[in-house]
Amino acid sequence: MKTTVSSKGQIVLPAEFRQMDRVEPGQEFDIERIERGDYRLVRRTAPPNEGVIDWLLACPHKDFFVMIPSESTDEL
Repeated sequence: MKTTVSSKGQIVLPAEFRQMDRVEPGQEFDIERIERGDYRLVRRTAPPNEGVIDWLLACPHKDFFVMIPSESTDEL
């Protein structure tokens, strides 16, 4: 994807990426210069509850957490 640096030096993260990764206004990122013209952007903290399902499924107690089918509100 393409983005542009503003006159204030700001770079816009495209909406598609923000939606995929649940990036919210005010979240902080670290930026690292890899080499001339190459940069890496890393979110400082993960969104709340990210990874909680994987954590529960990794519980050493057998059948501690079992996923159940989701119901649509249309069916209620």
